[in-house]
Amino acid sequence: MKKDLIIIFGNFNILHPGHLRLFRYAKSIKKDLWIGLLGDNMSQNNALISEQDRLETLQVNSYVDECFIVNESIADVILKYKPYAVLKGKEYEQSINTELEPLNSYGGKLIFGSGDVSFSSIDLLRKEYFDENGLHFKTPKDYILRHNITEAGLLNVVDKFANIKACILGDIIIDEYIDSEALGMSQEDPTIAIKPLNSRKFIGGAGIVAMHGEKLGANVNFMTVTGEDEHQELIQREFKKTKITSTLFSDRLRPTNLKSRYRARNKTLLRVNNISEINISEDLQLSILSNFEKISEDLDVLIFSDFNYGFLPTALISKIIDIAEQKKILVLADSQSSSQTGNIARFKSVNLITPTEREARISQRDNQEGLVQLAIGLLEDASCKNIFLKLGEEGILLYVLGNDQYETDQINALNSNPEDTAGAGDSLLITSALCMASGATIWETALIGSLAAAIQVSRVGNIPITREEVQRAIKSLYFSH
Repeated sequence: MKKDLIIIFGNFNILHPGHLRLFRYAKSIKKDLWIGLLGDNMSQNNALISEQDRLETLQVNSYVDECFIVNESIADVILKYKPYAVLKGKEYEQSINTELEPLNSYGGKLIFGSGDVSFSSIDLLRKEYFDENGLHFKTPKDYILRHNITEAGLLNVVDKFANIKACILGDIIIDEYIDSEALGMSQEDPTIAIKPLNSRKFIGGAGIVAMHGEKLGANVNFMTVTGEDEHQELIQREFKKTKITSTLFSDRLRPTNLKSRYRARNKTLLRVNNISEINISEDLQLSILSNFEKISEDLDVLIFSDFNYGFLPTALISKIIDIAEQKKILVLADSQSSSQTGNIARFKSVNLITPTEREARISQRDNQEGLVQLAIGLLEDASCKNIFLKLGEEGILLYVLGNDQYETDQINALNSNPEDTAGAGDSLLITSALCMASGATIWETALIGSLAAAIQVSRVGNIPITREEVQRAIKSLYFSH
């Protein structure tokens, strides 16, 4: 199969804007676009212009990498070139598509996409959430060579996820995405006017970390607190659909954390947060500690997914980590700082922390030091063993315990076409946890975690990553032999 190739078949008597948008959509999925121009014999009465004239028009189009005339069956052409996908207009989605049989014979895809772009189209807004074809992964070749990483080794690690028993503790969030049409500037005052079109709600925060864990194959136990409101009911319904053992403590004095994002043309215009930052009561803390003690005998890894919304007071963290150390449970932590009050160093003596550069600088109260010195200072302050310092589009800086000594390395961001960066850290955290619990090296852990983040940012909204997606991502990398 030619993994970078998409073919579009058609007559193309007149090349109109709808065709150009279809071509542009194809190029957003894969880098090579070929056009199978149906020749005069194939087109018969549908050919209004000679095949040579139609061919010349397509050959000068900047989106088209190669164009060829088809005067044999389309099935034979598909089997000859074996493209990653054949792209057809959405109007063919409910038709009988003869391309399916030859594509299915080797694992190719049949994709339907509209040639027209309408930002008020609900179908296209939904595609933004669920399109899995926009993945563009870069291979960190030097990193792979430096650490003797192999495809077989990475796949073996992922296979072991099914044996892992994990516990996730942290703040749950409802992430709401409100797709809107930008209407322009209000005439009454200098305010941007928008028209809401469609709303979707996703489980976020520590909840999506738990759902990632389940879809990656692990046996997951999850604890959090919600308010007594409509969002609590949504969370309960969603978790009933999973195999996660979830303990949802409720607090009528707190709202369920809600973040609403207003989006237009694939950009977030505004985010509205309805959250609580007050520590949960001592009674709730005792209930959480008691519940953790009960399940700790049978755990491989503990993951703190902290958003500093009050679910994890420092005293509770310390007591839980003490139990985990006694039981020899791996511990990982992420602590997102929405204000200047967050402190990742609260998670003492854990195996891995995954702060952003901003979170590390807030913790260290340091805006001057270089990245390596920043990581060293945080490692000493938290007495932790490894740090993955998240640098956004620059990837992650690793300051880790390698061959009995601390080493520094970096993995650049692996997705060259991110759609929504929210949730990248959550996927890195849970995947890294499962890798470490599966016996992966810290270098393998960082690479698989980076791939998980690359998958997550390829779509809008928190959609759980599956083990199969990670396996496909690994196989998409280049390994020299």
